[in-house]
Amino acid sequence: MEVEQLFGWAGQAALCGWFILVLLPRNKALIFIVQYLLPLGLSVLYSGIMLTHFFNSDGGYNSLASVRSLFESDSILLAGWVHYLAFDLFVGSWIARHADEIRLSRLLQAPILIATFMFGPLGLGLFLFMRAMMTQPVPVQSEEKHHAY
Repeated sequence: MEVEQLFGWAGQAALCGWFILVLLPRNKALIFIVQYLLPLGLSVLYSGIMLTHFFNSDGGYNSLASVRSLFESDSILLAGWVHYLAFDLFVGSWIARHADEIRLSRLLQAPILIATFMFGPLGLGLFLFMRAMMTQPVPVQSEEKHHAY
């Protein structure tokens, strides 16, 4: 199978997941698809590509120049892209689930999820900041108050 064809399929699968997260109602079946099935499928694709091509490629992870050399291979570049797709979608589903738990409006969730889709850690950072602003920390009581004498 050609690298371009796999690239297209992986992108379409991830895009379907993001469509579900941003636009469709949150029910158990849809969340299961987005949180588990699609990331699992992308993870299997990633693993197959990496196990097939990594050890035959130049480069590695010990320097920026080595990483650049590694990603000169179209197959390894595709694996890196699929890695992003899988992790960002999983993080997006985590954000959606926790945003629902704190009752964050779907209108506020949408830009956070889109930021996660486009820029991964930026969207995660936005959500973590929003969650910190919306939730009160639980005060820690001293142990002296809990002792029964």
